[in-house]
Amino acid sequence: MLHGVAYFILTLLWLFYYLMKKSGILNYIQKFFNISALVIVFGMLIEVLQGALTSYRQPDWADVLANSIGVLIAFLFCIVFLNFLKRIKQKFNLFL
Repeated sequence: MLHGVAYFILTLLWLFYYLMKKSGILNYIQKFFNISALVIVFGMLIEVLQGALTSYRQPDWADVLANSIGVLIAFLFCIVFLNFLKRIKQKFNLFL
């Protein structure tokens, strides 16, 4: 559960950063998918490296699954609330 929450937050931070950084009409869903895929690959890499570089940790595929579920939930959250997030971005840009 901790892995899922951590990767949910990590993915949301990256997705929000991308949304706030970019201006104009872009294909947000494709970019969100790319970012989510990168976070999943990052989680897999961390699991492999902790098994390869340490003697006291082993890679666990259940951790990879939990990480991926957290990323998937964050991706779906952003897709469902994309219009709301765009409105927040517009208000944020007016503030600056």
